[in-house]
Amino acid sequence: MTTKKRLFGTDGMRGEAGQFPLDAATVTAAGRSLVRRLGPGRLGRPQIVTGRDTRESGAWIERAFVEGILSAGGRAASAGVITTPGVAYLARVMPADAGVVISASHNPFHDNGIKIFAPDGRKLDDATERLIEADIYAERESGAPPPDLDEGAAPPDEEDQAGYVRSAHTLREHYLNHLADEVAAGLRLEGLSVVLDCANGAASEYAPALFSRLGARVVSTADAPDGRNINRDCGSLHTEHLRARVVEEGAHLGVAYDGDADRALFVDARGRLVDGDATLWVLAGRMRERGELEGGRVVATVMSNIGLEIALRSRGVELLRTDVGDKYVLEELLRTGSSLGGEQSGHIILPRLSLAGDGMLTTVCLLRAVVESGRPLDELTEGFKRYPQVLLNVRVREKVPFEEVAEVADAARGVRERLGETGRLLLRYCTA
Repeated sequence: MTTKKRLFGTDGMRGEAGQFPLDAATVTAAGRSLVRRLGPGRLGRPQIVTGRDTRESGAWIERAFVEGILSAGGRAASAGVITTPGVAYLARVMPADAGVVISASHNPFHDNGIKIFAPDGRKLDDATERLIEADIYAERESGAPPPDLDEGAAPPDEEDQAGYVRSAHTLREHYLNHLADEVAAGLRLEGLSVVLDCANGAASEYAPALFSRLGARVVSTADAPDGRNINRDCGSLHTEHLRARVVEEGAHLGVAYDGDADRALFVDARGRLVDGDATLWVLAGRMRERGELEGGRVVATVMSNIGLEIALRSRGVELLRTDVGDKYVLEELLRTGSSLGGEQSGHIILPRLSLAGDGMLTTVCLLRAVVESGRPLDELTEGFKRYPQVLLNVRVREKVPFEEVAEVADAARGVRERLGETGRLLLRYCTA
């Protein structure tokens, strides 16, 4: 018996657009299955809010998913192009029974993906994802014909009898107002200059509008998406242009988003990168001063630099580590009642504000720390020393537990003894 490939990873279902599992038939089957697995909605028929980033495949994939929703008796509302955390927010407040984002985050344009959020803003639970996978494979084996879709077509513009509502402008404004009026309440940025790298992605309209509205002088780059230039030589994976631009403009800081804007990396006025670890250090310091750092702890992953652990310990703050993935960071945050967590890659989660990583929300919080402290970002990162960190990938035939391979276990034990508390050795198998 052939083992079926798992379709959902830690960040949803992802692949090359047009190829399994991102072909039209599979996407439609996923939409149909989601409605069935949700069961009765909070307001009757299950309602699902959808959105997408700027990839050229996003419109037809969203339409295919909506076809599945409608064919199973659900209702859908599209926010159009919007950030991933924007959909998570809308799913919570509409109220909807789920939120679905068509995005492959930091991947190139030819990839795409499907992320599903529960009404509270968390990613869909593993058990439901497995059920959806089973439904998808059952449909494939039944030989059902694929939907007849125009790959250049977007979802319809108005409500139809089947229950599709597209109210993109209203939904987008709702999210932007939430960030400006609630998250950034009382924050004014007059006199502050910011360079924004929008990765030619979902933040391209939102981020410049938000920070201009708060009073900052905004220089916006990589903000002209054409469907194919998302993440290309820009955004959180390519910060070299942003670093140079911040210095050239004499700006106070720069921000780099990824394609769906659920993460943010920063650049200080000297052009130095401030990654997720350094961001956690800055935010932890401010939250501790204000009595907002619950339990005196921060949650990060096993990939975070040991320098963060040492720096936090110097302030009496404990660092809890999880496996790689913002999903696991969130689980630990909720389990321990902690108020700050994130990843080195720039996913930052502040559960009092949102259960999803949100690059623009993180930017608001970092800028608040700068404004309220009266200190520039480069000073706020003082005290955090990054230790050399080397990542080495080795191909293996099978994933045997390391402790069962005597040579590996002995070598690892020796390295850890030599390092003591001045370094870390992490051995892990990749999920791919």
